[in-house]
Amino acid sequence: MNNYPYHLGGCLPINAHGYVKRQADKDIYEGIKAGDFCYVLNSRQMGKSSLRVRTIQRLQAEGIFCATIDLTEIGTFEITSSEWYAGIIDSIVGSLQLNYIFNIDDWCEAYSQLSHIKKFSKFIGDFLLNKVAEKIIIFVDEVDSILSLPFSVDDFFAVIRDFYNRRAEEAKYERITFVMMGVATPSDLIRDKRRTPFNIGRAIELTGFKIDEVQPLTLGLIGKVNDYEAVMSAVLDWRGGQPFLTQKVCQLILELAVDHSQNYSEAAFVENLVRQKIIENWQLYDQSEHLKTISDRLIFNEQTTNRLLGLYQQILNKGEIDTDGSAEQSQLRLSGLVFNN
Repeated sequence: MNNYPYHLGGCLPINAHGYVKRQADKDIYEGIKAGDFCYVLNSRQMGKSSLRVRTIQRLQAEGIFCATIDLTEIGTFEITSSEWYAGIIDSIVGSLQLNYIFNIDDWCEAYSQLSHIKKFSKFIGDFLLNKVAEKIIIFVDEVDSILSLPFSVDDFFAVIRDFYNRRAEEAKYERITFVMMGVATPSDLIRDKRRTPFNIGRAIELTGFKIDEVQPLTLGLIGKVNDYEAVMSAVLDWRGGQPFLTQKVCQLILELAVDHSQNYSEAAFVENLVRQKIIENWQLYDQSEHLKTISDRLIFNEQTTNRLLGLYQQILNKGEIDTDGSAEQSQLRLSGLVFNN
């Protein structure tokens, strides 16, 4: 029996055999090395967390300091802005293992007369960049969780933009780079439309898997189906190489007691499997809640549900539509139902 470890949901372990390198791996690494502020804003289960882990591993091997701020760990329910900013600082200190020289309680007390955002700004400029002489990359993960906060964090993104702009006057700010990751659009990051939008940095496009990239996954089908390369091609065609669904369909193929691929064309074999095990009675088979997450995102806001479903109906009828940059198209893309071609 083939026990190839396909991974269904969540971040792939650092030593996982099934990690698929994409153009985004190259783009984010080169962007960071060039000092660009980067953002990876895409739908869920597209491999953002795995991309972050692999990129950090590569950067740390070169002696670059990397910190991760998981905004979901800081929380959104019944949290104050003071607690939120303290959580940001604490995450950076913990990630960089600087607890032995930094006490957050003492820091906050020493600057108690300053605003929360000013404390954060001083932490970066007066402490972090003075104590760490190497380059520092700060990954802000699950950035879309800010949309659930009971207060605005526009100042947080404004000060990050200010760090970038300060490079023209203070060389030390050239050593710090931020990477934003989550299910959001750049316009979501700053709520007050009267303020300058978060318009710095390089957008990293995280696309579906392509046939010339998926050899690590194709290996798992060897010995299970007759023409494993043709079957993998059919798997990718079904959903444009969406990472989670690609891994899931491959796992479903491994679980088949008998190879039925030789009884149909590869495309028909994969289509039958997907319809039976993913689409029909999807609530029953959606253990990782991939489809439920998409559904919830579409109906979360009653004011936009009809527009989003109407737009999706157009795409279903026509097969594709022209990109116009509208908020509805962005939200539909972030849901994971559609993708840019």
